[in-house]
Amino acid sequence: MTLLPGAIPPPHGALEVQMVGITKRFGAFTALDDVSLHVRPGSFHALLGENGAGKSTLVKCLVGYHPPDQGQILVGGREHDIRTPHDAHALGVGMVYQHFTLVPSMTVAENLVMARDAVPGIIRWREERERLHAFLKTVPFKLELDAPVSSLAAGEKQKVEIVKLLYLQRRFMILDEPTSVLTPQEANEMLGMLRDMVREGRISVLVITHKFREVMAFADRVSVLRRGRLAGEGEVADLDPERLAEMMIGRREAGATPTRRIAGNGKGDVKLAIRGLTVNDDAGMKAVDVERLEVHGGEIVGIAGVSGNGQRQLVEALVGQRPREGGEVHVHGEPFAARRSEMRRHRVFALPEEPLRNACVPGLSVAENMALRRFDRAPLSRGSWVNWGTLRREAVRLIGEYQVKTRGPLAPIRTLSGGNVQRAVLARELSEEVSVLIVANPVFGLDFAAVADIHDRILAARDRGAAVLLVSEDLDELLELSDRIVVMFDGHLVHETPIDAVDTGVIGRAMAGHVSASAH
Repeated sequence: MTLLPGAIPPPHGALEVQMVGITKRFGAFTALDDVSLHVRPGSFHALLGENGAGKSTLVKCLVGYHPPDQGQILVGGREHDIRTPHDAHALGVGMVYQHFTLVPSMTVAENLVMARDAVPGIIRWREERERLHAFLKTVPFKLELDAPVSSLAAGEKQKVEIVKLLYLQRRFMILDEPTSVLTPQEANEMLGMLRDMVREGRISVLVITHKFREVMAFADRVSVLRRGRLAGEGEVADLDPERLAEMMIGRREAGATPTRRIAGNGKGDVKLAIRGLTVNDDAGMKAVDVERLEVHGGEIVGIAGVSGNGQRQLVEALVGQRPREGGEVHVHGEPFAARRSEMRRHRVFALPEEPLRNACVPGLSVAENMALRRFDRAPLSRGSWVNWGTLRREAVRLIGEYQVKTRGPLAPIRTLSGGNVQRAVLARELSEEVSVLIVANPVFGLDFAAVADIHDRILAARDRGAAVLLVSEDLDELLELSDRIVVMFDGHLVHETPIDAVDTGVIGRAMAGHVSASAH
């Protein structure tokens, strides 16, 4: 890239980064506990782990969003106190986030120029374009500078994000789930180009991912986090997907499970039945292909799997938040399209992942969100009028019963912490008689007391005869609560076992996509 007059030439070449003994707490919750990570210069290093393992928190410590409570960060062999993203940028460390940070109304060229730390008051666009064209000749990514970002496909936007970091002379590049919105072909192209630049010694890459295939195909070295601690690391050439899965879920002897509550009888009628269900992801690619799944009254069926194997799309399709491409879903033997009237008639309730985004109206109050299921029925309504006094009193009762910490029933639900949003939604979903309960990662990020309380309520719903479908990326949670476990890989259900016959080694292999025919 052509330098501005008087500018000091930036250093070149891949950066080495070491994080030593990093600990980060949020209140009483320890998100990272004495984690060390060493990314060699000119290395393509993968950071692997389930949701909640601490991956994002660790890299946010590196880029200055969450300064660690303990530990040291060394960049280029020297210790640095990184307190803000600007500190990280000055050292040559940059990050491509999971969600794009581009300005859609601007062109590619405008996004690149305006991203600089120092933008002149008067921009000489002819000179800037000459510099950009010269710069683009030095990178493998081809872009149309005059294209509005709003017109670009997801893969092209991802390329612009990466080129932006290269343009800004970031020699250590962090990528947070970079292929989550890409097709497999786009993912392979993008990761392949970055790997070539790594091998040329131009950059170092740290990629956060949950996809074993990408680790095995592109990374040199991998570190695995589990529950805020380093669970394992090594050269990719010395590892395989089964060993990575074992690091992620922990190693236990076959049949060894956490202390369980009393199992459900699972002998009730089939309340939820899935047949030949296919669902696409946001890119239009098939994400779910479930041939058959049944959940009986009085049982919890847990779905295990590494994040990104279709679990989110499955839940969204079951609760009406994503269209189905094919197949059938039946509740109580009747076709079920997840319309509000059907959910009410069949008493189907749900706690989807990210409840503030997927199960709430953020601008409404806690009381109004708690009433979303019943606001048009007595006693919360009189004809076409909402009985606001009764609605508020009911909210106060649920807030107390479910221990929701809020300024009051009229506080906007968006002002609550994540855990209290979770409690508020669970209060709404379990405040009536439940026949079918669909739950996704219900205790993500909650403290131990909240976890125990929510688990007890899910078990209580099962014991009252509900059919519970529990999707979780925490295998310990599934082993504690489920009466039957199925494993989801690449959109398919590849393994099923009753809880008293669980073999965590087989589950780990199934999560990694390696299951013998006898294991189904």
